[in-house]
Parts: sequence; structure tokens; C-alpha cells
Amino acid sequence: MISEAPIQAAEKIETLGGKVTAYIAVARIKAADGLTISELSELIVSAMRIAIGALDSIPVDGAQRKAIVIDFVGDMFDEFADRVVPLALWPVWLVSKPTIRIIALAVAAGATEALLPLIRGAA
Repeated sequence: MISEAPIQAAEKIETLGGKVTAYIAVARIKAADGLTISELSELIVSAMRIAIGALDSIPVDGAQRKAIVIDFVGDMFDEFADRVVPLALWPVWLVSKPTIRIIALAVAAGATEALLPLIRGAA
């Protein structure tokens, strides 16, 4: 699993900002040679689990927590999605990237609702 090392790096940190920074730093190293769609999805879902778990202990409104997680997913998409696209498809990617990003964020919004009970149940 590509997300094992980033998850382990983030688990050792207490603060949300520290967890995010550690996760992204190790994920960059793991993704340096490119990613598959499956690996990108795994990185994003694992990042969501870390963020949801860390945010669950912060006293903010549920809508604010969800917005933070979705912003994080957007940042992850912006950081890693380009590594999935082969060079031959790059012109098509440049045109379709904004639409695919919107779809990814919509899926993440629904997944956040599904992941929350799983993360609370595991804790």
C-alpha cells in the first residue's frame, strides 16, 4: 500500500497541521515516480481518514470540519493528480482537470459522511 508510510508518519504527530505536513511530505516521496489512479485514490482516502480523526477532537461545528476535510482533499488533488496523467494525455488533462477536480470533491464530500462513523467506531 502506497499510503502506509505516510500514515505512519502522520500518526506520530499530535497536531492537525503537523499530521497534514508529515503525511504530504512522505506521500511526495512515495509518489515521486508517478501514481496510478488507484494509488491516488488510496492517498486521498487515507488523508481524509487522518484529517477526520484529528478534527473529531477539535470543538468546531460539523460543517466546518467537513469543509476543512474537503479543502484538504482539494489540496491533495492539486498536489498529486498530475502524476497520474501520461504525457500523451496532458493536453486533454489540462482541459478536463477543473471538471474532474469538482467531481473528486463531490465524491469526497459524500465519502466524509461515510468515513466518520467508521473512524469513530475504530477509536
